Amino acid sequence: DFYPRTGAGADDAEVLEAFIGQFYDNKLPPRLILLSTPIENDDLMQQALSQKAGRKVEISVPLRGEKAGLVEGALRNARESLARRMAETATQARLLKGLAEAFDLDGPPKRIEVYDNSHISGAHGVGAMIAAGPEGYLKSQYRKYNIKDTEITPGDDFGMMKEVLGRRFKRLLKEDPDRKGDNWPDLLLIDGGAGQVSAVAEIMREYGVSDIAMIGVAKGEDRDAGKEEFHRIGKRPFALRHNDPVLYFVQRLRDEVHRFAIGTHRAKRAKAMGATPLDGVPGVGAARKRALLAHFGSAKAVSRAGLADLKKVDGISKRMAETLYDFFHDKG
Repeated sequence: DFYPRTGAGADDAEVLEAFIGQFYDNKLPPRLILLSTPIENDDLMQQALSQKAGRKVEISVPLRGEKAGLVEGALRNARESLARRMAETATQARLLKGLAEAFDLDGPPKRIEVYDNSHISGAHGVGAMIAAGPEGYLKSQYRKYNIKDTEITPGDDFGMMKEVLGRRFKRLLKEDPDRKGDNWPDLLLIDGGAGQVSAVAEIMREYGVSDIAMIGVAKGEDRDAGKEEFHRIGKRPFALRHNDPVLYFVQRLRDEVHRFAIGTHRAKRAKAMGATPLDGVPGVGAARKRALLAHFGSAKAVSRAGLADLKKVDGISKRMAETLYDFFHDKG
């Protein structure tokens, strides 16, 4: 489901036009787009989408027949989706109000950012950030951070968090120094106890953003879910009742960022494991790589192949064969 951002008081046509522009901003538009309501700038929209797709894209408002039936079905689905979202938003609003009361915040947070790190024995370290607000998870605004600082020792969670938050706040301060946009968080949730909270507070002071509320979520002594301790700068650790809806909400946020961090880490590790010496050869893309591996069986066999054998591979020109041979054999 996709919910466009529109100004207050927008009519159906304006909402629909905003939806089309935002939905296809990062997607390839189809050849035919069916609408329930005409939009004012349909010609301009068709031109823009056609240019993006590299072929003609038509926008149509069917009044009868099979296509009109498809539109009616889409409208039914949209109404049901909106009803679910409104119910979820009402529940979310109650949870955010409860969160503000439990953690003594100035008011219900409009944007919560939750951070986590993932690594195995320090390898392929990544940081992850998820965002949530009154409308639920803001999945289009999740961010992953490949740890770049080579001075960070394996398993240094403090160092990883410092890099991630530093990069996050540097970007926010550069893009929106006056905090007028909606990308600034008003609450940070950090995985960890007093030590992590102190380290993050130091980073926030360094960037002049220590006014943003920040809470550390630490497992209890036996590390059981439901016995979490919450840490804030200058306050004693505290816990919530095991059946408090706010506790469940925080657990879901923590589980979501952990899921995202683990998924990001696995993808990075799989990519690293899938790399071969062929990836460094100029001009060897996916198709040529497949052809070479199909012919020789392995990247190592390709690296040992003679020039005559390389020329026999389908899709490998004489010049490409020479490039391959020189890459693996010209050691100066």
